Amino acid sequence: MKTIYIIAPYPRGQAPSQRFRFEQYLSFLESEGFEIQFFPFIKEKTWKTIYAEGKVFKKILGMLGSFLLRWGLIFKLRKADYVFIHREAAQMGPPIFEWIIAKVLRKKYIYDFDDAIWLPNYSESNARFHRLKAYWKVKHCMKWAHKITAGNDYLAEFAKKYNPNVQVIPTTIDTANYHNQTIDYDNEKLVIGWTGSHTTMRYLDELVPILQKLEKKYDFTFTVISNEAPTFQLKSLQFVKWTKENEIDELLKFAIGVMPLQPDQWSNGKCGFKALQYMSLGIPSAISPVGVNTAIIRDGENGFTPSGSEEWIDALEKLIVDKALRNALGKKGQETVELKYSVNAQKQHYLNLFQ
Repeated sequence: MKTIYIIAPYPRGQAPSQRFRFEQYLSFLESEGFEIQFFPFIKEKTWKTIYAEGKVFKKILGMLGSFLLRWGLIFKLRKADYVFIHREAAQMGPPIFEWIIAKVLRKKYIYDFDDAIWLPNYSESNARFHRLKAYWKVKHCMKWAHKITAGNDYLAEFAKKYNPNVQVIPTTIDTANYHNQTIDYDNEKLVIGWTGSHTTMRYLDELVPILQKLEKKYDFTFTVISNEAPTFQLKSLQFVKWTKENEIDELLKFAIGVMPLQPDQWSNGKCGFKALQYMSLGIPSAISPVGVNTAIIRDGENGFTPSGSEEWIDALEKLIVDKALRNALGKKGQETVELKYSVNAQKQHYLNLFQ
């Protein structure tokens, strides 16, 4: 039995970038005869404090402990048949672990990433630490890798500057075991919804005045599922605290899903995960035509791609007033996910990485 050592930033089952990039393939790989060893940089205890306000001393102690565990891992890696690194071996500092793995241990590692992680991106709660991230190290992690898997074409083109062995594997949805239900199109309660972390909530700013206008004409609830409550001035606003346990149940209450983005480098690197979540559950979606979104959504066929206030108002009004349209777009969205962006559609590509 061959062993795959997974080196990742976060504890298993906690971070969307891991859950929907590679974690949902691990049981499949085990069924194919591989042994999986999972090594997060941040342990559960540190994870609970890392994004909280303050607690600087606990954060520092947690990070020091994480570095010590990483050094211990180096001595175990000789046993690995395959090494798979998601984003980075350590969340702070230079790429010392990647260098040791590639240059000292001579291990051919697979490098996986799903965002424009060479660009600074951080939460306010950790602003004082962000310079320690060493964003410049990404290009070295890519250069030393044996293979690279990128979440979309934009990310792949960046990676190809440093390594020719790049494969696009989109972020995917487990439509068999997790996102395996469909919303009730006959539900009379109209809910427009958005889900995401507090770090991406800023993208909703452009949508607030649009929703304020729509509130004057239509009766709906605007639900935000996140780890922190928004402060928008909306009569329709409802906040739902995100948990892994309630995620699907709360999404199934949506009648319409939204994903506004700004056309910048960071957004171009995103992998359309929100849209894919909505579509997998049959939720008709309106998403900004930025980056990979233009490949996922065919405007008017399996969703809408509004740009600018007038197009957003037009798209949302059509979805609000026309239940049959919501039903048709929702079902087309499900078909799109199942065909191209499901675990079942991409699992052979993951298996091929280790053959």
